[in-house]
Amino acid sequence: MRDTRESRLLLVLLVAIAFALITVDIRGGEDSPLDGARHAAASVFGPVEDGVASAVDPVGNAVAAVRESGDRHDRVRRLEEENTKLKQRLGNSARDRARSAELDKLLKTAGAGQYGIKGAQVIGIGAAQGFSWTVTIDMGSGDGIRRDMTVINGDGLVGRVTTVGSSTATVLLAIDPDFTVGTRMEGSGELGFATGRGDRSLHVQLLNGKARIKKGDRMVTFGSQADKPFVPGVPVGKVVGVDPTGGDLTRTLRVRPYVRFSKLDIVGVVVQPPRANPRDSVLPPKPAKPKPTPTVTVTANPSATATSPAANRS
Repeated sequence: MRDTRESRLLLVLLVAIAFALITVDIRGGEDSPLDGARHAAASVFGPVEDGVASAVDPVGNAVAAVRESGDRHDRVRRLEEENTKLKQRLGNSARDRARSAELDKLLKTAGAGQYGIKGAQVIGIGAAQGFSWTVTIDMGSGDGIRRDMTVINGDGLVGRVTTVGSSTATVLLAIDPDFTVGTRMEGSGELGFATGRGDRSLHVQLLNGKARIKKGDRMVTFGSQADKPFVPGVPVGKVVGVDPTGGDLTRTLRVRPYVRFSKLDIVGVVVQPPRANPRDSVLPPKPAKPKPTPTVTVTANPSATATSPAANRS
């Protein structure tokens, strides 16, 4: 349509008529003369509005669903992160509890033997291709650690210090084939020498080839002159096998060490030897023997038996 004077006048007229109709409808309220026209328009355009709403609502719902899905994803991600952190805290807590228990056991062992110790942590192991069984601890000469000091943990003998740096030291483990320590049998006091054999049981040569030894017998360190490299009384292990003498002057024992060398963590370096030999007092208490179950024997009482038929006839 052209923008002429007639078209502008027509537009002004239509706007004026619209305002007039609105005024009449408002003043008329429910009795408005336009009420019928309104209902007629509603009946015509209502289905169209419903159709448009039906077409638009899924889009709106989809957008809302996407937004909620994003929110749910964020919540799930946050929960997963919180669970991961919680598991890490629980893992650290469990590890801390285990190390605390290990340290407590070490202190009890040191107290039983009256050993002055300095606690250390294993921070490295010897090279896998090497033939020596060693570990590295996080204490050195700056901490008062010296060569040929005894190293223990809560279970017993770990080894001896061989090399010392300013802040670290190397410990030769008792299972190393070059490791030898004097031993004393519990109770009998029979002397011997224990030698490492890698991941197998220790070999102990008893000086007395006729000594009576059985499985389960236990031994401790005999000790060295001036308490270096070994202090006395440290638990070594218990006998798991006794080789026949074969007429030899010595006797060979297979001994399982108390220390689990594959799980070393907290250890103690003995910097002060005991004032007196603790002998067997550092060994753990032996388990109590089970009490025998009492047996009950029931014996029939002859006087309680029924009388014979002949006695009844009399």
